Amino acid sequence: MSGICDGRVVVVTGAGRGLGRAHALAFAAEGARVVVNDLGVRLDGRHPDARADRDRTSAGADRDRTSAEEGLMRQGGPAAQVAAEIRAAGGEAVAHAGDIATTAGAASLVSTALETYGRLDTLVNNAGFLRDRMLVNLDEDDWDAVLRVHLKGHFLPLRHAAAHWRAESRAGRTPAARVVNTSSGAGLLGSLGQANYSAAKAGIVGLTLVAAAELARYGVQVNAIAPAARTRMTEHTFAETMAAPATAAGFDAMSPANVSPLVVWLGSAAAAGVTGRVFEAEAGRITVMEGWHPGPTADKGARWSPAEAGETVRRLLTEARAPGRVYGTG
Repeated sequence: MSGICDGRVVVVTGAGRGLGRAHALAFAAEGARVVVNDLGVRLDGRHPDARADRDRTSAGADRDRTSAEEGLMRQGGPAAQVAAEIRAAGGEAVAHAGDIATTAGAASLVSTALETYGRLDTLVNNAGFLRDRMLVNLDEDDWDAVLRVHLKGHFLPLRHAAAHWRAESRAGRTPAARVVNTSSGAGLLGSLGQANYSAAKAGIVGLTLVAAAELARYGVQVNAIAPAARTRMTEHTFAETMAAPATAAGFDAMSPANVSPLVVWLGSAAAAGVTGRVFEAEAGRITVMEGWHPGPTADKGARWSPAEAGETVRRLLTEARAPGRVYGTG
């Protein structure tokens, strides 16, 4: 295998299924050696053996998926399966099944790359799961669990990878390092029933912007994507939109593999100079997202009264661009 990532070592978290798996395979096809991370949990983040939670699954299809996941764990887990798939195709890959939302797990993720391949060039933060509830039904455990895997699970691998790259830079070996974080349209616009997920994904955008600014001096570029694709997290919630085409000849617009070429390019040395950006990726479309910019403003030069402030805000809103619609509001 050869391509734009020849010689690079790439870590992909949550790479056992869906988008992460597609990214891992795509990097390997372009010549990268890949560390395939996946904890092997269910869609809600619980271990497949957590039978006490089965009452939260709604129908036979969900029970069948749980059984399939348990089968994967008996075969070495999804990370091992994807790593084996890469090797069978002629690539190089190693599995990592640690919890990257812990300090020890994130540290071992980086050390696995360094000890196995002697370097680390690209980190793709992708791991995540859902526990969707309307806000008034969302409990503290489900809030904490989702922020933990998405936001802390981005921070800790980034923190440990950045420490390595800083050391390399200070030793005179400035890397061409790349980080690709995974946000979501839910983090940019909001999504009904996903307050925890939306908050975490919005936080990832903030983390991306800060990391891009702080790490540039060490040769590290940091970007984020907001993908739309068919995964365990979308295939039932948005079943009609995410459905595969009826015939093999049709373009599978929602295939996770459609997102991966952008991720591979952002993770390659060819992306030099591109950092601190957020991209939407869906089907055959790539969009550069433009974040918060000052809009209409008014300055009295003195303190407003509440009535004056309200009148001014209403006038400014007539001049402002309407916000994007929250997902799920029609």
